[in-house]
Amino acid sequence: MTAKNAFVIGDKIGNLPAVKRPVAAGADEALFLISGPCVIEDLELCLNLAEQLLKICEKLSIGLVFKGSFDKANRSSISSYRGPGLEKGLEILGQVRAKFNVPVMTDIHETAQVEPVSKIVDCLQIPAFLCRQTDLLCAAAETGKSVNIKKGQFLSPEEMRNAVEKVRECGNKKVLLTERGTFFGYNRLVNDMAGIKIMQEIGCPVVFDATHSTQRPGGLGKSSGGQREMAPILARAAVAAGANGLFLEVHTEPDKAKSDASCVMPVESVEKTLSICKEIFEIVRKK
Repeated sequence: MTAKNAFVIGDKIGNLPAVKRPVAAGADEALFLISGPCVIEDLELCLNLAEQLLKICEKLSIGLVFKGSFDKANRSSISSYRGPGLEKGLEILGQVRAKFNVPVMTDIHETAQVEPVSKIVDCLQIPAFLCRQTDLLCAAAETGKSVNIKKGQFLSPEEMRNAVEKVRECGNKKVLLTERGTFFGYNRLVNDMAGIKIMQEIGCPVVFDATHSTQRPGGLGKSSGGQREMAPILARAAVAAGANGLFLEVHTEPDKAKSDASCVMPVESVEKTLSICKEIFEIVRKK
């Protein structure tokens, strides 16, 4: 049972059957995790990561939403790897969902992608740079699926109310907001943990993206730099500030990742990070 104003990611919508491991999101729900590779590289990597993440999450009683992008449409360089594309990417996400019975999530960049993506995934993610795109938000809303809006690095937490209202006006109240840092001059992001509380007051669960928050946008010239070692510190701070969920992009060999290699977390570091964060989460809830 979910509390009032909460919703379930992974329930039956349209022709897509419910998963056996749905995730409840809401003010009074348990801590949950959104995790996977930054970009889908191949089926083997996704299955490997999903298996490891699920074992960790089941051990810690934390819900898992598996995330992978079929296209990274805003790479710094035109020569950077973008992903396997819509058709192949959705096929891989569908296999992850079927094998592990967990909800899956991916980014959408254009309204034309919404219909095919909604037939496979449980949650549609609006990238940070597109969080004000009205047509994209409304098209996502009209699927009835959960919608995760990443806060633009150029927006205040208060301004995310406008994005949420666009989704709600289109008949969908299943909205997550994800904090991923704010521009602070060139090639630098900072995190205002007070923004978590501000965005929760809009009436949405708030997820903290600990790995992208360590990013140095464009910091390497043709790609973004980052400090992945800072992700666990930021994750702990966000949960202490009241975040409802965490977002961690992971890889089996982070230095070889085809996107955000400086930011993605080694999958073997996830259990320790989550274990500590869950302890903090439970202490905060008791207060």
